Amino acid sequence: MAFGIKREDIDMWKAQIDRGDIAFLTHYWLDERFPACKTVTKVGCKDIEKLKRWGKQYGLRPEWIDYRKDGYSHFDLLGEKQEEILKKEGLTHHIWK
Repeated sequence: MAFGIKREDIDMWKAQIDRGDIAFLTHYWLDERFPACKTVTKVGCKDIEKLKRWGKQYGLRPEWIDYRKDGYSHFDLLGEKQEEILKKEGLTHHIWK
């Protein structure tokens, strides 16, 4: 279940994806499959090959992409990997959000 996110944040994320950028969206999230994780960062791009190359540099596998028919395919980053990638991307404000 997602919460703590504004419509304008989602719209901005989608606009970045639509431009072909690598886009980041972090929000609170609860899922009983991952009880230790309280947030998720969705990293998307409409250019799937670009998204795969981006993920490869962080050890993310293409089969981990949530392929979406609506054009907003993305990786879901959780836990330590989420924090590691956000720091390397210079997006620490997503961690403290």
